[in-house]
Order: sequence, then C-alpha cells, then structure tokens
Amino acid sequence: MDSVLTGCVVVAEAVFVLLLAQRQVFRVLPAFFLFACWNLASEFIINGLEHLYPTAAFRIYEVSMVIDSAMIFAVLVELAWSVLKPVRSSLPKNFWIGIAVLIGLAGLLLWPVAGLTVPDNLTSTGGVFFRLQQTFAILRVVVFLGMVAFSQLLAIGWRNRELQIAAGLGFYSILSLAISIVHTHQAVGSQYHWLDVLGVVGYLSAVTYWVLAFATKEVERQEFSPQMTNFLLILGGTAKTSRVALRESVVTKTRRKDHQ
Repeated sequence: MDSVLTGCVVVAEAVFVLLLAQRQVFRVLPAFFLFACWNLASEFIINGLEHLYPTAAFRIYEVSMVIDSAMIFAVLVELAWSVLKPVRSSLPKNFWIGIAVLIGLAGLLLWPVAGLTVPDNLTSTGGVFFRLQQTFAILRVVVFLGMVAFSQLLAIGWRNRELQIAAGLGFYSILSLAISIVHTHQAVGSQYHWLDVLGVVGYLSAVTYWVLAFATKEVERQEFSPQMTNFLLILGGTAKTSRVALRESVVTKTRRKDHQ
C-alpha cells in the first residue's frame, strides 16, 4: 500500500510539474512552480539520502523541513501579491515586502498555537521542527480561509489560480493538522500508521485537484470594487509616506552629526 501510494504521488507530481511548465506558470507564479518542482525532486533526494545515510535521517528531515518552510512562505507571499493583480501597478513596488512582514508576524502569533500539537515523545529539537511544520500548516489554512471569506472583496473565484492553489494547500493542511491532533492522543500502532496513509491520500488528492484545475483555462480576473481599490491605494500610499519620512529622518540625523 505504501509503495503504491508513493508511486501515485510521484506520477501525479510529475504530471503536475510538466503541466505547469507547458502552461509557463513559472512566468507568473515562480515560487509556486519551484515549490512543485521541489516536492517532486524531494521524493528522490530525501529518500536517496536516507538510504545512503540512515544514521543522519533526522538531520535530513531538519534540512528538508527548513526548505519546505521557506518555499511555503514564498508561495504564500506570492499568492497574496498575485491576488492584488488588478491594482498592483498602482501600489509601491516594494509593497510585497509589507505582505511578507504581515505573513511573518502571523506565523509568530501562530507559533504558540502550533505547540499544542507537539507529541510528548519528541526531543526539544524535534519539537521545534515539528512546531515549525505545524505553524506553516495552520498558516496555509488561515490564508485559504481568509481568501474564501474575502473572495467577493478580492474579486476572485474558484476558477482563479490564486484560490485554486490556496484550496489545495488548505485542504491537505487541514487534514494533516487533524491527523497530528489525533496522533497526540493515541499510542503508536497500526491505527497510527493508517492515519499517516490518510495524510498521503489527502496530499495526493490536492495534487490531483491542481492537475485538473490547471488543465482548464483560467477566467480573467475581475476588477476590485471602488471601495477596496481606494483602501489598498490608501494603504500603499501610507506605507510609501512612512518610508519617505523614515528616510528623511535618517538623512536629517546624519547631517546634524556631520555639522557637530
């Protein structure tokens, strides 16, 4: 069963990467394209390294977890920036940095919540990396639910790439979080393993959904409502004004020091 599922996942990921390359998704969503390529490559890289260096399995897990987290963070920032496509030309060029900061702060706020699902049998280091994994899983769910809740204001629907990507991320993240919570309250056994199998099935379902979604033509993005457009432009203008004021303050202080 495990071998069959692993083979199905690899095939689905390979088909998805080829589909993304054919559709030239790397031009508009480069972070998500790299994320899909890494998921496929890691199936061979991580398994190969663990086979060659079985004693370093946990170190390999740590490195892969850091790479996964960095890529997920980049994908979430890219999704949020892509959602703003209708007004992006009117926003400051560095507005995406503010988005990255907000997502990073959200991750910090979710860090204590993720700690509630850490199993007691993990070491302190293992607990940190497990919490990192859970934090980004919760963050993916929050982004997905936020996009669904504000879909009308953001002028996105289920036939837009942004919501399709968020739906896949959110689905298997919700499932993995549920499995983690159940794991913390059960002993290791056959049922423990079957829940992990369910998690793999959930991820396979998400990749299959992405294949079907990206195989269809995307609808054109609608324009934001005037209220939403004005709010974003004001927000962008406020951020730009703050940067200019900060830069002028630094220059003024430097000039004063030079005169002294």
